[in-house]
Amino acid sequence: MTIEDAVKRATVKRAVAVIGLGLFALLAAACSKSGEEQGNYSSDPEKARIEHIVHDYVINHPEIITEALQGRDDRELAKVVDEHRKDIETPFAAEWAGARDGDVTLVELFDYACHFCRASNADVARLLAEDPNLKVVWREFPVLGENSMAAAQASLAAAKQGKFAQFHEQLFAAGPPTHESIARVQKLLNLAPVQSVEFTQEVDKNADLARKIAAQGTPTFVIGDKVLNGAVGYDALKAAVAEARKKA
Repeated sequence: MTIEDAVKRATVKRAVAVIGLGLFALLAAACSKSGEEQGNYSSDPEKARIEHIVHDYVINHPEIITEALQGRDDRELAKVVDEHRKDIETPFAAEWAGARDGDVTLVELFDYACHFCRASNADVARLLAEDPNLKVVWREFPVLGENSMAAAQASLAAAKQGKFAQFHEQLFAAGPPTHESIARVQKLLNLAPVQSVEFTQEVDKNADLARKIAAQGTPTFVIGDKVLNGAVGYDALKAAVAEARKKA
């Protein structure tokens, strides 16, 4: 990419970020014109120059619209995360690991029935082993049926009894949760099968937080002001931790 091209690209992205969907409509209309037509530009020379740059660049690089609008959405989502950060990052009982006062907190919304959550477990464990200043908080987000909810309730009970980490590892290792596998893990860890309205309230709270941050399923990670949907892998998680640390 040439310097001139980079300047044009930056101009377009700033314009979309500021004007948003209104500019999107303008560009869609402009780009639908024939190659001979140049669109209706402002009478103000400077504004007309920018509009001309935007028009010409978008014709040749239509992907810039999606990229710029995504940037705007990311900034709006970051504001939502900051607004609810305390609720997002404050763990339920023992559902956390790492540095108690870590300089970065990684939050994972997860479901024991989610294959991708199970696959991500090793990535999170690796980060914890490598980074002594990282705190990880898990939030129960059971969305895959009755067994998911039963596992979440049992997990919260384990957290209240100070054995979340052991339960978490053992139940994931047992495969997709069933009432039988949950009972086996509880027996193995000498856990009482406690029921509490507090656990239901916690699950409901997490579902509300997931809606607010536009979680698209499980796992969903919140790191700094970033929301990462899906099993994004170790490298993406590590990069997000590093970025959050720079901003802290």
